[in-house]
Amino acid sequence: MSEPTKSEGEISCKELSAEEAVQFADRLVEKGEVGQAIECYLSVADRYELPPADICLRLARCYMRLDDPAAALDWATRVVDAGQDYGVWQAAALIATKAARRLGSAHFRQARKLAVLSSFTTESWVPLLQLAALRLGILLDVYQCAYGQYRQEVLNPESSLYKFAPEMVLIAVDTRDLGIPDFVQDSVAVVDQEVERWGGYWQRILEELSATILQFTFVVPETAPFGHFGAKLQGSRQRVIQALNLRLGELAGPKVALIDCERLASLVGKLRWYSPRYWHLAKMAVSPEAQPLLARHTAAVIAAQLGLSRKCLVLDLDNTLWGGVIGEDGLSGIRLGQGPEGEAFVEFQEYLRSLKERGILLAVCSKNNEADAREPFEKHPEMRLRLSDFVMFVANWKPKAENLREIARELNIGLDSLVFVDDSPAERRAVRKLLPEVDVVPLPEDPCFYVRALSDYLLFEPVSFTQEDSRRTELYRARAQLSAARRGAESLEEFYASLRMKATIGPFDDFHLPRVAQLVGKTNQFNLTTRRHSLAQLEAFAQDPNCVHFYVRLRDCFADHGLVGVMIAFAKDGVLDIDTWLMSCRVIGRTVEATMLAELCRCAVERGCHTITGTYIPTSKNGIVRDIYAQFGFELISETQGTTRWRYDLAGRGPIENRFIEVEHVFGAGNDSRAASTANAA
Repeated sequence: MSEPTKSEGEISCKELSAEEAVQFADRLVEKGEVGQAIECYLSVADRYELPPADICLRLARCYMRLDDPAAALDWATRVVDAGQDYGVWQAAALIATKAARRLGSAHFRQARKLAVLSSFTTESWVPLLQLAALRLGILLDVYQCAYGQYRQEVLNPESSLYKFAPEMVLIAVDTRDLGIPDFVQDSVAVVDQEVERWGGYWQRILEELSATILQFTFVVPETAPFGHFGAKLQGSRQRVIQALNLRLGELAGPKVALIDCERLASLVGKLRWYSPRYWHLAKMAVSPEAQPLLARHTAAVIAAQLGLSRKCLVLDLDNTLWGGVIGEDGLSGIRLGQGPEGEAFVEFQEYLRSLKERGILLAVCSKNNEADAREPFEKHPEMRLRLSDFVMFVANWKPKAENLREIARELNIGLDSLVFVDDSPAERRAVRKLLPEVDVVPLPEDPCFYVRALSDYLLFEPVSFTQEDSRRTELYRARAQLSAARRGAESLEEFYASLRMKATIGPFDDFHLPRVAQLVGKTNQFNLTTRRHSLAQLEAFAQDPNCVHFYVRLRDCFADHGLVGVMIAFAKDGVLDIDTWLMSCRVIGRTVEATMLAELCRCAVERGCHTITGTYIPTSKNGIVRDIYAQFGFELISETQGTTRWRYDLAGRGPIENRFIEVEHVFGAGNDSRAASTANAA
């Protein structure tokens, strides 16, 4: 760059082009003026909706030089959102790892031990996975097995794998490890043999560890000796691998998550996914070019397993769900369903409806007159979404950040459950600045690419699909009706009675365990200890004769809310100690907690226990239940750094009761075959 006429001390980076400003800041770094360089880099970053990766990397390095690991970590992990350049990711991963080590596990939303068992070299990829996980607030402590030693690690109970005691195990294996030839005579037998092999590994891990298993699916090679005829030939390698992936998907219950590498390889193109040169040089089964993509998706699946997925998609309307401005163009003037642009908006709505049907909540946040905003949903023949598809519809002229806070408050979910979609870069920037907890999807200018942009957002990754998931919109709309009923009632007692609530309580069983595990994995607000028990641990609890365990289902005059509560306690020496007490946020304020304690009192009496004890472990989200034990007459017996221990004298105080919920008990096989209906009436 040409020398500026001003002295360097007088130069303002805002007066320079982005390229000139970066070069100027680089010179400041060389001179040791790191603070001034940061100001210059920040001025460049502010010119973009998402700062370029090289700017993020420069800022991360500067903050590390200033001994600010939190800021260094923030900017290093922003590289994940700024592109998929392998070299930049590697550099950012080094900084992020050092910064995370300095900050410690308490700085992160979750910290987990992960073992990576691989049939190919993963040393260059694991740091990228850790970087992508750090972007999501997850600190991974990783153990990697030696090259190709995954069989020995799994089968040897004295191996380093089991000594490491991971909470998650990633089986990163490649198609070459299958050893399937171009054609096999008995494809069914080959698939059966492979399913038995991998299922056996899973079973061995689950027997030895209380860990979640993640496994890569197998990629059909890009080479095809039989050409297109291979799609018809049952014994062709491509058909066998496809069948194997399907069978593994059927076998992998809630204990096992699959990373669909076949889909990812198709996304980037198999010629880019696999590089013969890197395979022969370093035994890399995934090319450096594709490794950031694999890291992002693997981190997203890990986040889902830890209950960190988002649950509510908040949408703008004008130029987001349709083309044009309804308040100016009118119903007949908006572009929807006619021509390429109109068809793109219809396709986007159909994709949104698919998300809604699999359990994602949809809400509207629009700057509009409410009557105008509602009109297309009520009258336009090409609308695929209807008002009933939304849990909340907010159309006014308030700042969108304010409305987003109201949506979260009304739905009783955290801001970190929201994802915001708006065509306006200015609105997106404002939400990012004012509500950093809310994820913002950067929509492209062309609506033809809206679906692809939203599909590339990975924090809607589910871990299961239950009946409750498919009915989630209905359940949250019922919550809004509940709020209206509460406002109309003359007293709280009248409100509770008007709901005509009925609870079904039963011990853990095979049918309900997946939903129990889902609640244990993701419930944050009404959760006294936030202990994330795996499905394997929950199954073990169900078989433990000293464990009291039950779920609670609730229905009222508005909806059947499904399984909403989980209680786990252990009996010893006349004391019943609560290990896990949690409840879905959608039924907070219904007295369900009283019914759960009443049930626990009943179980204690049956077991001859005269005392109930419990622990409250504080987190950033469960402050709502800090005093719940005190509210029910428990005595505080100890407090250490916010963690409290409580005791309830059942013999002296008598059982806790709740007269507002009628209870039906269901006793499964292995407990009691009887069923009973009671009203916990005072």
